[in-house]
Amino acid sequence: MNEVTITVNGVPETHQVEPRMLLVHFLRELCGLTGTNVGCDTTQCGCCTVHLDGRAVKSCTLLAVQADGSEVATIEGLGTSDRLHPMQESFREHHALQCGYCTSGMVMQGIDVVRSGIGHDERAVREALEGNLCRCTGYQNIVDAIMDVARNAPDSCGDGSVR
Repeated sequence: MNEVTITVNGVPETHQVEPRMLLVHFLRELCGLTGTNVGCDTTQCGCCTVHLDGRAVKSCTLLAVQADGSEVATIEGLGTSDRLHPMQESFREHHALQCGYCTSGMVMQGIDVVRSGIGHDERAVREALEGNLCRCTGYQNIVDAIMDVARNAPDSCGDGSVR
C-alpha cells in the first residue's frame, strides 16, 4: 500500500492505495465523488475526464500514485446547484446532454477546450472532443455549448477553478 495525498476540488485527500489503483477509482471510491464516470477503462470514451493540475486528463489511464501531490478538479468542484459553472449552464441551455453519462467528461473537456483558446473554431472543437464519446449523438449541441462559452464567458474557464 502507498499513501497518496491529492488535492481534490480544493480539499486535500490522503488515502492508502494499492499501487495499481486508477485515479478514477480513487475519486469515486475513496473520495465519494461519483460524478466522474467509468465508461470503458481503456481511455476510449472520456467519461472519466477530470482536470489534473489544470489540464484535462482521462482518469482511467492514470494511477492514483501518479497523481500524488497534484491538484484534481472534478465536475463536483465546478459549480453549485444554485450557481452552475458557465460551461454547465451552457450545456443546459443548449440541451447538450441526453442520458447524461458522458456529460461530466464533456464539460471538463469543454472547459479545457475554451481554456486552450480553440473554442471559436468548430473544427478544432470537434477534434478536441474526439476522445470523448456521446452514445446519444448529441455532438452538435455539445459543440454549440462549448463555442457559446468561448464567445460569451471565456474567462470563466481560465483557471478551471473549483469551489
